[in-house]
Amino acid sequence: MEDFIPKAIEFAGNHTIMVVAWVVVFIGVIVTFVKSATSSVKVIDNAQLTQLINKENAVVVDVRTLDEFQRGHIIGSVQVLPSEIKNHNASVLEKHKNVPLIVVDASGLGSEALANQLHKQGFAQVYSLKEGIGGWRAANLPVVKR
Repeated sequence: MEDFIPKAIEFAGNHTIMVVAWVVVFIGVIVTFVKSATSSVKVIDNAQLTQLINKENAVVVDVRTLDEFQRGHIIGSVQVLPSEIKNHNASVLEKHKNVPLIVVDASGLGSEALANQLHKQGFAQVYSLKEGIGGWRAANLPVVKR
């Protein structure tokens, strides 16, 4: 153990960029873990989405553009633009305040932040679909087109 500390310091001195990169990744993992553990929004998968729709009459909120929405969306979805959520202008969702809302985007990367916005606006049960509509389609689950 006595030899470890000097060797670790020497290694860090010789490989500074790699050590800094590992520290940044480690901090990123911890921050992500803490954010997900304390978040009021739960990220769910396709099976959980289906269960919420079937058992709790959940509403899917599709935040893609109207053109993307019309090319294929989950049946019963409500299309709302992200700007409408951010500007507290999603009046079409007001009647769904007491049912679970599942926010869906193209890839699942931006839906969690929008779901957090909805939660702050007073929606009690808000979820985000992991992998978005891309993951839904990849699993060969049905979409409807307008």
